[in-house]
Amino acid sequence: MKVSVIVTLLGPDRPGLVSMVSARATAAGANWMESRMAQLAGQFAGLVRLEVDSEAAAALESVLRELEAENLHVTVERGRDAAVDRLHRVQLDLVGHDHPGIVQEISGVLARHGISIEELETGCEPASMTGELLFRAYAELGVPADTDLHAVQDDLEALANALMVDLELHDAGSGPATGGTAMR
Repeated sequence: MKVSVIVTLLGPDRPGLVSMVSARATAAGANWMESRMAQLAGQFAGLVRLEVDSEAAAALESVLRELEAENLHVTVERGRDAAVDRLHRVQLDLVGHDHPGIVQEISGVLARHGISIEELETGCEPASMTGELLFRAYAELGVPADTDLHAVQDDLEALANALMVDLELHDAGSGPATGGTAMR
């Protein structure tokens, strides 16, 4: 039986970090299933899901923890089965002038509706005409089947107006709708 092993890594960025992780994973018989990695303010931040035979999981965890000797903070956890009630996938796209609190406000609305943020990418970039910082966010959401998406959309629209951001909410797999939110 195969099990998922989730690894998080954080440490000073330098060439060869991914190679060190993948070499240990391969030597322990693990398959690299998915990952998210970035360099943030000079630090390497990585999240990796490996799959390995259950009998080899403890040995894999041990060799991954050896990366701490390489000046990396390492956590290793076994994965669980995905929640079966997360049937509906929705995407959220947001752009607006950067200011503190955008993520907190949006995630608060989603949490009140029982919606899980399954993936989140954010960043700041200068606006093309003014050079002011624009905040961009893209999220994949897991929505329980009994969630009233119209109520979620209404709450997000009200918040988008208060935060002065543009927000699009649409079914995963469909293209972005034009203007505003798109879940009617």
